[in-house]
Amino acid sequence: MTEPYAVRLRRNLAQRAPLCVGVDPHPGLLRAWGLPVSPLGLARFGAVVVESLADRVACLKPQSAFFEAHGAAGLAVLEEIVGQARRAGALVIVDAKRGDIGSTMTAYAEAYLGDGPLAGDAVTLSPYLGFGALTPALDLAEANGRGVYLLARTSNLEGSAIQSAITASGVSVAQSLVDAAAERNRDSGLDAVGLVLGVTQAELGVDLSHFSGTVLAPGVGVQGGSLAGAHRLLAGFNGPIVPSLSRQILQAGPDPAGLRAELERLLEQAGQTAG
Repeated sequence: MTEPYAVRLRRNLAQRAPLCVGVDPHPGLLRAWGLPVSPLGLARFGAVVVESLADRVACLKPQSAFFEAHGAAGLAVLEEIVGQARRAGALVIVDAKRGDIGSTMTAYAEAYLGDGPLAGDAVTLSPYLGFGALTPALDLAEANGRGVYLLARTSNLEGSAIQSAITASGVSVAQSLVDAAAERNRDSGLDAVGLVLGVTQAELGVDLSHFSGTVLAPGVGVQGGSLAGAHRLLAGFNGPIVPSLSRQILQAGPDPAGLRAELERLLEQAGQTAG
């Protein structure tokens, strides 16, 4: 059986730069790098990011939407990037934000958590059709040593109205997801269910004291959060924290040396090392 995702993540965080870098080839960034907004541009962009960072950072997080926008050719590039990054030792979190019910959720699970070319080490999921609807993905993640990250308290301000709403049980929607994830991890003993907790918030408003999974913490860099701020905001959480940033580093490209230098500058600023 493959080692559980949480075990592999802890090892990478200890041995490498303890953060996640997005692979986000949005059109403006492709143009800034002098690349065409096309599958060829995506491929060149991805190759530079993987070459520069995949052997240095704990995780890479390709945003599937930027590849899907180019149809089958874009998805082929995404498949290649996932494979290249994993071969270089980075854990790959596919940022797909999938969520559905029944056979559709099962198909999403097979795509991103099965044995196909789009499957990374973990995938982001939207739980807003109900936590129970995600069961096919949770089952497959646990069986295959992979992980999932539920959108619980996201970095965008628009999400607050829904995520802070109070449920019939008297807790916020975000807290209900924390509680459900904690229970699933306790039952499985694998900690395959992680949470997305954005560090652009003044406070998260959730109790993590009983949650044993891992936290993906987006919002670092251009969105306003910092590596040190992410750890301060999550100071009461004892599990693995994966701060996530994208443009802050990618804007230093396309020179691989520039990307690596920006990574080192951010780590030095936060008083961290690459392991």
